Amino acid sequence: MRMVCLDVEGVLFPEIWQAIAAETGIDALKRTTRDEPDYTILMAERLAALKEADISYQTLISVAKTIEPLPGAAAFLDRLRAKYQVALISDSYYEFLQPLSAKIGRPAIYCHRLFADGDGTVGGWKPRLQDQKPKCVKAFQALGFEIFAAGDSHNDLGMLAAADHAALVHAPAHICDLHPELTHCADHTALEHEIETANWQHQAVA
Repeated sequence: MRMVCLDVEGVLFPEIWQAIAAETGIDALKRTTRDEPDYTILMAERLAALKEADISYQTLISVAKTIEPLPGAAAFLDRLRAKYQVALISDSYYEFLQPLSAKIGRPAIYCHRLFADGDGTVGGWKPRLQDQKPKCVKAFQALGFEIFAAGDSHNDLGMLAAADHAALVHAPAHICDLHPELTHCADHTALEHEIETANWQHQAVA
């Protein structure tokens, strides 16, 4: 009854919004959850920048589909899924991540929705739940799972705090410095070692 809960962008894939920023030339879209702790504020900034530049919803989807997994991410995920239940919990969107999921074996993903206005521009987003990451962890714990969580950004910290075991992975220095109590893994190999050597209380299920 062991489960690993992972963030997606920055952990398994590059940051999608930074790819959109590169494609559209909108510098404001370079900011991510590594920079802004409040996701609602961050999305308001993104939506305003998209509206001002008149960027279409379809442009975002087209860019997102081109994103490839970080090196070794798919194999890392395959190894985890052979030993643990695995859930990806993201503040990204099904519209971005569903096309990408085939590149990493179609794991279970819990994220939000992005929708278009009638004129083809981005209308907004609908959260699965407000502050969903720790709530997902607590729901899995209520189902009897012992959780190891890993992420890289401000919006992952609630999930990491709620989990039974946790680590940062690929996190920038300023987040590592703010949370010295968390082990920082520089790559998937180090994270896999942390997961394997965690002080699990529940028995593994093959």
